[in-house]
Amino acid sequence: MRTTPRTSSPRRYLMCPPTHFAVTYSINPWMDPTKPVDLPLALTQWEDLRDRYRALGHTVELLTPDPALPDMVFAANGATVVEGRVLGARFAHRERAAEAEAHLAWFRRNGWAEDDVRVPEHVNEGEGDFAVTASWILAGRGFRSSPLSHDEVQEFFGRPVISLELVDPRYYHLDTALSVLDDATDEVMYFPDAFSPGSRRVLARLFPDALIATAEDAAALGLNAVGDGRNVLLPQAAVGLFDPLRERGFEPIGMDLGELLKGGGSVKCCTQELRP
Repeated sequence: MRTTPRTSSPRRYLMCPPTHFAVTYSINPWMDPTKPVDLPLALTQWEDLRDRYRALGHTVELLTPDPALPDMVFAANGATVVEGRVLGARFAHRERAAEAEAHLAWFRRNGWAEDDVRVPEHVNEGEGDFAVTASWILAGRGFRSSPLSHDEVQEFFGRPVISLELVDPRYYHLDTALSVLDDATDEVMYFPDAFSPGSRRVLARLFPDALIATAEDAAALGLNAVGDGRNVLLPQAAVGLFDPLRERGFEPIGMDLGELLKGGGSVKCCTQELRP
């Protein structure tokens, strides 16, 4: 049990309303076009997440949704921002390809210098596969982002990159299998079975005190979470994570994003962090 109180730090997030959200194609095992989306409910659930961030003292910027891009609500995939520098995305599937330019256009309109915004050479899906801690950028590969993008990230941001192999198609992005709880102290939680044996050994070496999720909590997308150093917003169905988080001094906040789960995303997928 942690006795030192945790503190949160104000964050700035980029989100996109699910105004046009629909599951009209399938590019991950969660997506089933035969299951209709309750769009008003999806919007209500998304608004609850946005409002919760603001109530916690964080800033939420908004990206304008495009009716031709139903997955834009999953804003985490559009770019990675570290120390004010922006590496754009290059999506693996054509259905989402145009999202990349929509994100880069937002940065250019909102004060980022051209030298600080980079169009990537290699396939990467933003914070879907890149998790930033104080010491490293953890980088997923295996289903979406190219291993070549890991070198590109390291060169652009000048931070050491740890490559991690994903092996279970249900956990097709790193942010479905691992979450950074406190980026200042390198604290994470993850689901070992989502990773290759070698990557599991790397994670165990780097994070010997990590919170290990059960298969049940991983299947609820409980690792698709956002932490601010104190609060951890995560899917409310991942009930097995709440007590372990409290024991470590975190304040878990359960969110219902069940409609967006139909697209294979939850809290983190909806949230891109704009790191100054």
